[in-house]
Amino acid sequence: MSQDVSSPEPVGPGAAFFDVDNTLMRGASIYHFARGLASRDLFTTRDLMRFAWGQTVFRVTGSEQPEHINAAREAALAFVAGHDVDDLVSLCEEIYDDTMSDRIWEGARALVQRHLDVGRPVWLVTATPVELAEIIRRRLGLTGALGTEAETVDGVYTGRLNGDLLHGPAKAVAVRALAGAQGWDLRSCSAYSDSSNDLPLLSLVGDPHAVNPDGDLRRYARNHEWPIHDFRKHRKALKVAVPAAVAGAVAGAVALRAVRHHKALTAR
Repeated sequence: MSQDVSSPEPVGPGAAFFDVDNTLMRGASIYHFARGLASRDLFTTRDLMRFAWGQTVFRVTGSEQPEHINAAREAALAFVAGHDVDDLVSLCEEIYDDTMSDRIWEGARALVQRHLDVGRPVWLVTATPVELAEIIRRRLGLTGALGTEAETVDGVYTGRLNGDLLHGPAKAVAVRALAGAQGWDLRSCSAYSDSSNDLPLLSLVGDPHAVNPDGDLRRYARNHEWPIHDFRKHRKALKVAVPAAVAGAVAGAVALRAVRHHKALTAR
């Protein structure tokens, strides 16, 4: 773990709030979920490529682009529409265990544990679907999770959201409401994120931390003497490798589609 500013011990009786994507986990959790769906033949090649492009930009630039977040949200909502909630949650658990659990940053896990060890509540605050956030919470033994909520009727997804995507300023609003309900003093709370989009949340608490920060957040954190944690290794190599990885995903998806097409022809 490298830090530009030494990290103090957790302070006060408040809670700690962690973003997920590129803070607690390498890359975008919803993309990893989409890959899991595609590997189970539950997602189209076109949808996976849309996710792959957003993931490439995310990994190379270290920033979240609204158009890619919206594309991911729309693709995910289109998929879940009409599906049973319990079925999707079971699938989320399977995909997390198979392909996502090893993407948790060990350094970030250590930061989480420092708070748990002194008895502080630890909450995830993320734009990822709340069902997936809840699975991550349970697997890591955290206290709670705030995430984007998809609308359901009679246990079935409608394909619409309950409210807005939990992103940017919406995170600060949600955390303020949660702290009020729990009686936490926000000046005694901590928050961790990689993105300058989360400055409203980070500025809300008394103990903000930048984790694997994008350029804007790193500059802001340095100017305000916030602790900076960077768990990324060989970042230059990563920027070269990501397009190749996506090219591999494209090739694999095309090959899979070709196999299906061949099977369809031979079955006639």
